[in-house]
Amino acid sequence: MKLLAPVLIACALALPAFSATAADEPKAAAPAPKKPDLAKGEASFGAVCAACHAADGNSSIPANPKLAQQHPEYLVKQLLDFKEGRRDNAVMKGFASALSEDDMKNIAYWLASKTAKLGAAKDKDLVMLGERIYRGGIADRQIAACAGCHSPNGAGIPALYPRVSGQISDYTATQLVMFRDGKRRNSPQMRDIAAKMNDREIRAVSDYMAGLR
Repeated sequence: MKLLAPVLIACALALPAFSATAADEPKAAAPAPKKPDLAKGEASFGAVCAACHAADGNSSIPANPKLAQQHPEYLVKQLLDFKEGRRDNAVMKGFASALSEDDMKNIAYWLASKTAKLGAAKDKDLVMLGERIYRGGIADRQIAACAGCHSPNGAGIPALYPRVSGQISDYTATQLVMFRDGKRRNSPQMRDIAAKMNDREIRAVSDYMAGLR
């Protein structure tokens, strides 16, 4: 016991020094995130997406959205949602399933570098109603103003809410109806807002957003 006690004391005294030394050792730096390859993004987009969304991402087909200048984080999320079944579209699921996440990022960041072409409202009888809804919501039904999330000029908020200015009105209206009817389920917030809107209000705000700039 007499010999054991000094050994235990020596070990106890050594522990704090050992712990401090370990704590002082520099931690390995986390690897830097891989930068998107815009050249690969352009090539992939041309091979897979351009037929439906136009060579520069400025679709003119009512059923297919404009993608130019869209926030890349939003585009990646939508592609992942298609691939993993959170957003239902058989055609898009087929294309997205063939892409890796790096492919998606390359395409999304290339699209973000393209300039979106301006759109225009078409229905003059509804544009004022659309503006009221976009800028002020509908208070008596607790419908939030679109501008709160998508910004007053429709540019959206990067990584959070998509750009909506200049988007094809028919496409936007279709998506709002799908949210309302429970056919698009990958945004609970949009589902809850659209659920309170009628067809006329949806057409009005979609048309107004098409002309935002």
